[in-house]
Amino acid sequence: MAKFSLSTRLFLSHFLVMLVGLSSFVVLAKLSSPRMFVLRLEQLENQGFITVRSARTYLVKGFETAWNSSAIWAVIFGASAAGGLSFLAAERIMKPLDRLKSVTQTLANGDLQARMPESEIPELDQLAKSFNRMADSLENVEHQRRDLMSDLTHELRSPLTVVRGYLEELAEGRIEGSPELYGRLVQETRRLERLTSDLQELSKAEAGYLSINLQTFDLSALLENLRQRFADQLLEDGPRLILEADSPLPTVYADPDRTEQILVNLMGNAVRYTEAGTITIKAWRDLQTKNDLWVAIADTGIGISPEDLPHIFERFWRADKSRSRYSGGTGIGLAIARRLVELQGGKILVTSELAQGSEFRFSLAIAR
Repeated sequence: MAKFSLSTRLFLSHFLVMLVGLSSFVVLAKLSSPRMFVLRLEQLENQGFITVRSARTYLVKGFETAWNSSAIWAVIFGASAAGGLSFLAAERIMKPLDRLKSVTQTLANGDLQARMPESEIPELDQLAKSFNRMADSLENVEHQRRDLMSDLTHELRSPLTVVRGYLEELAEGRIEGSPELYGRLVQETRRLERLTSDLQELSKAEAGYLSINLQTFDLSALLENLRQRFADQLLEDGPRLILEADSPLPTVYADPDRTEQILVNLMGNAVRYTEAGTITIKAWRDLQTKNDLWVAIADTGIGISPEDLPHIFERFWRADKSRSRYSGGTGIGLAIARRLVELQGGKILVTSELAQGSEFRFSLAIAR
């Protein structure tokens, strides 16, 4: 069955109503007017009129009477037919809209699984699909909110439990204070501080509240500064830090502060999970598009399993098998990095193999 647009259906319904009304008027008038006129002539003959000339006034009056009677009946039947068809057309069009209203109220009452069925009217079918996509998005947001609350509760519980345990033992006199103990307490409170700071940063990034100050700047100086900063933090038996960048490196159009934040998050992640080997900072121009510059942080660390790789940028993500023995991260750094890259119009990708290492790379626009 062919699907007609809503505008076509409305036009056809009004045209049909008009056509039925006019047709009813013409048909009834054509059928009834001659009969009524003949009856009028018979009445005139019974009154003794034998010529048309002498009966002209009565003939005209009789025809007008017949026509008026026919018109009245035509209007009655035409209006009835037009009203009935208009009512059916309106009901057919309003039925999916009433269904949409009902589903909307159901969704507003908290049933996020309510969906609109398909419609044979293309515009209403598109509206139903858009509504279902919105409902899917709301349901996904609700799932993410619940997951976030669960993950956040889990992340807060560990340091709070440690701090409370030490404080209770100190208060009850079971242990004595020492620099080592106070250092542990400071470490846990700093962990809480980092967690709340990262959560605030991620919340602003996902809501679009972070200011992005795009400008032209030289990325080479930033990469060299980053290499020097992290090289001073690495131990002698730790991984070697290498910088590999095209020379000369084109200037980029991005936010210097946010770009540095992305690099610090990626570098911190690489240092945390790489005990030995190398961490390489790479930068090169995309020879295909020629409009993007790619920056990569590659390490020879523990790597990421294929089943965990799709979830690497999710909040609080951790692969238990490969990373449970490491600590110190909040599990939000990569989610922040992805959002900051997206806010600057770039893309971030990751490749990794277990026990071989990982490479995170993101693109920045080259200044024109």
